[in-house]
Amino acid sequence: MEIRDERPQEAGAIGALVTAAFAGKAYSDGTEAALLAGLRDSGALVLSLVAAEPGGLLGQVAASEVRLGGRSGWVGIGPVAVRPDRQREGIGSGLMRAALARLAAAGFDGAVLVGDPGYYGRFGFAPREGLTSPGLPTHHVMGLGFGVTAPRGEIRWHPAFDTGRG
Repeated sequence: MEIRDERPQEAGAIGALVTAAFAGKAYSDGTEAALLAGLRDSGALVLSLVAAEPGGLLGQVAASEVRLGGRSGWVGIGPVAVRPDRQREGIGSGLMRAALARLAAAGFDGAVLVGDPGYYGRFGFAPREGLTSPGLPTHHVMGLGFGVTAPRGEIRWHPAFDTGRG
């Protein structure tokens, strides 16, 4: 398995992978592929990695800049997706570790995401006092600082995250 930057010609395959990965999940609103396309089309992605093997794509992770308590220097991670027939093989973990290493090396202060603390806790993410995202339960809003700055404040996501809401 190779983890690398997505290629422009893979946008359709990545969208299909994301749709399949989130299909039928209770926490999914079915707009994850549209969200990713919106981030890509607006030039908001600071990172989009795929896990690939000769037979095709296995997974993907994306990151875009967010404002945190009015401050720049932070990224939001999502969506993260793995092909349904290849889940629970460590592909998502490999993607997350690669993404976090790249983002830290790029000089970002840290990352935030919305997800399952049981899963994302293994990468150092946790709900943090004062870290919020309007309309979302605080126990699913998590942050990870790459240095001394703690993730604190209201997260302002890119407008593409509003896809499907309302």
